Amino acid sequence: QVQLVESGGGLVQPGGSLRLSCAASGTMFSIYDMGWYRQAPGKQRELVAAITSGRSTNYVDSVKGRFTISRDNAKNTVYLQMTNLKPEDTAVYYCNAHDTFWGRDYWGQGTQVTVSS
Repeated sequence: QVQLVESGGGLVQPGGSLRLSCAASGTMFSIYDMGWYRQAPGKQRELVAAITSGRSTNYVDSVKGRFTISRDNAKNTVYLQMTNLKPEDTAVYYCNAHDTFWGRDYWGQGTQVTVSS
């Protein structure tokens, strides 16, 4: 069982920046594909950014050029650097770990990001 704990959310003005962190338990972090998802009120959860165990990345079009996902395997942590934030980025952001060997997914509890003036 993998436990994921997100941190770094909060209230920020439009144009501001935040860095989300997701710390994972266990010893298998380096082989997991990691992702950040978000869910806004009344909307479906969507994949925002992902990074594979080989460090390939992909982003939803709406955040390309503004968000950067990275991982530090020595710290069992994945990050989401968010810049030039917009009100439409407001959502609960969830960390996901995908075990490609067993086909299992693990989720964090979520962290709220609110972009408002």
